[in-house]
Amino acid sequence: MAIDFSMRVLVVDDMAVMRKMVKKILKDLGFAKVDDSANGKIAFEMIKDAHATGSPFQFIVSDWNMPEMSGIELLQKIRADETFKKLPFLMVTAEGEKDNLIIAIKAGVTNFIIKPFTPDVFREKVEKIFT
Repeated sequence: MAIDFSMRVLVVDDMAVMRKMVKKILKDLGFAKVDDSANGKIAFEMIKDAHATGSPFQFIVSDWNMPEMSGIELLQKIRADETFKKLPFLMVTAEGEKDNLIIAIKAGVTNFIIKPFTPDVFREKVEKIFT
């Protein structure tokens, strides 16, 4: 299955520089509709609103550590909601500990990437999710 570059993507990170970098990588890969959010709480509202208006997000790229609502809490909230249960979710984190990977897998993460990463590694992770 080829990647649908017209899908709507949401990048969630409390650091504006990281949001900008991830959005650039996604756009360089060919994704045209990339939005962003500064934390999981705002992101979940955006996900619900986008679905309600008929233009749902089809891929989430989220940092782990954020104020208000962390990436793992966002993932758990998404997986607990029947509407968004199968939404592809790429967790981005500086936390490389095995325990965190296990927590993310148990929470239903689709894939996981550890900072710092290169655009090529990011592309590989996205390709694994959608192919």
